[in-house]
Amino acid sequence: MIIRLLSFGLIFLNFSCGISKINYDPEVNIQNLLMDKISIRAICIDETYLWFAGNNNKYGKIDIKSNEVFMYEVKTDSLKFEYRSIAQNKDYIFLLNVGNPANLIRISKKTNEQEVVYEEYHESVFYDSMHFKNELNGMAMGDPIEDVFSIITTNDGGKIWKKLDNKSLPKLESGEAAFAASNTNLIYTKSKIFIVSGGKKARVFVSDDFGFSWQVYNTPIIQGETMTGIFSADFYNDNIGFITGGNYEKPEDNLNNKAITFDGGKTWKLVANGDGFGYGSCIQFVPKSKGKALVSVGAMGIYFSNDFGNKWKKIAEDKNLFTLKFLDSNTFFAAGNNKIIRIDLNKKSQH
Repeated sequence: MIIRLLSFGLIFLNFSCGISKINYDPEVNIQNLLMDKISIRAICIDETYLWFAGNNNKYGKIDIKSNEVFMYEVKTDSLKFEYRSIAQNKDYIFLLNVGNPANLIRISKKTNEQEVVYEEYHESVFYDSMHFKNELNGMAMGDPIEDVFSIITTNDGGKIWKKLDNKSLPKLESGEAAFAASNTNLIYTKSKIFIVSGGKKARVFVSDDFGFSWQVYNTPIIQGETMTGIFSADFYNDNIGFITGGNYEKPEDNLNNKAITFDGGKTWKLVANGDGFGYGSCIQFVPKSKGKALVSVGAMGIYFSNDFGNKWKKIAEDKNLFTLKFLDSNTFFAAGNNKIIRIDLNKKSQH
């Protein structure tokens, strides 16, 4: 979307007992890993490193065991790019910026060798999110050009990227687009792809054939204005999913900003309506929680739920986190405005 939005981080936890029987009140331990002048809205984790993408051509990695930070810079002639999308396979990290021109960089994890693998010039080009399903297949999506999302794909591990034909993509409503908030409006599950929209409409787009055909479903999330809609989504599996967002200009408004699906996005139910957090930038399911536990970050802090989002508890006040990823069900990393932190959660359970 033309809007340059913030994104936010999240939190998670682990359950050794049945979640439905636990009154979960996590004790949060927060460790600062990076404090620097950088805006980070996209991160990913492999077996050794947390990788991050930022503004002013910056990217880097943090050793998960030692916490050692490595900061790098994308080499360009003179342009300064802001990277809000990051993806990976075994050997490479991929960075994709917002704005015109679009510049997709493939970077060797071993040597940091950089190669531009896709470029696009258009006054409306603005990519929002990118992910790999497996070692070979990846996708990035962006704001509409000619009334459809811009979608590029690769099937050779990221060497070559091609844009999907507009004829195969569903038409968007006038004023409908996406938010580059936290690299979480494009989601892969085992057999499906989900894309979420915002602005004048807040809808969910679902494909089970790698983007060649789509089903489109309405949601009850607040919509109709430029800064309203779905800002983030996560799917625990093909069926259980959660969307959040709201009104970016009214960050404490917690009406019609959280919804859950149990049928793969076909129908959505509002939860915690008028309760819990307001504008939400990022939502994630807690691993191994059977879809019951979620964490959200946004303008009101970090919130946790262990009942499919029906009730929420604030577990940290930090309002400057833009994105997050789990290392495991006890630990996650969150990044945002001038920082990366590690959050470890210790549970206090009461049967």
